[in-house]
Amino acid sequence: MIRTGTRTHPYVLLGVLCCAAFVGLGLVVRHAPGPLDRLLRDTVGTLWQGEFGTVAWLLSAVLGPVLPLLLGAGLLVATVLWRLRGDPRAGVTLRVLVLLLLCRLTSWVAKPLFARQRPREYADFSYPSGHVVSVACTGVAVVVLCVWLAPTVTSLARTAAVTATLLACAARLTYGVHWLTDALGAVLAVSGVALLACPALRLLPAPRPGPTTAKDGTTGAER
Repeated sequence: MIRTGTRTHPYVLLGVLCCAAFVGLGLVVRHAPGPLDRLLRDTVGTLWQGEFGTVAWLLSAVLGPVLPLLLGAGLLVATVLWRLRGDPRAGVTLRVLVLLLLCRLTSWVAKPLFARQRPREYADFSYPSGHVVSVACTGVAVVVLCVWLAPTVTSLARTAAVTATLLACAARLTYGVHWLTDALGAVLAVSGVALLACPALRLLPAPRPGPTTAKDGTTGAER
């Protein structure tokens, strides 16, 4: 259940705004690309057929759907092992796993709904970018995981997540298979779902330092 305390309200409000912006943007661009989309497509041109395209393809192979798969598998294994040992961290990894799945669902659900065509001939629909969604949702899950289990590296995880997401956006645009608004929509979708899901999963607000952690992964301040 989503908490109704004042600390949760901002996250829910921002989540609703991000989701609304994602849907609104998709409705606006689904039938025709906007001026920025066309400008960037014309700028990229046929670069995807040369060395830039090769680099973009290699980046896409690494920064793409493989990331949430690997992280999801790791979270599942950690949850099972820690649960068997009675380790309270199992509660955190399970909830982060659910968060990861919810965020990753955004592209699977939205692509056929908006049915947007890509800048060039390519498989599947365009909005939002599945690769950017994959990297963004992995980044969100890693940052939340660090907040709860390794707070000292949270800042590093946040920087890595933002950098990886930007690289994924650049790679997909350079490869010529996505519009700029596809990448923007992906970030909006993941941000919106994460901001709504985290309070519901008791991952926000972040744990306070000091209180004892229960076996379900919550802190004394949350119970």
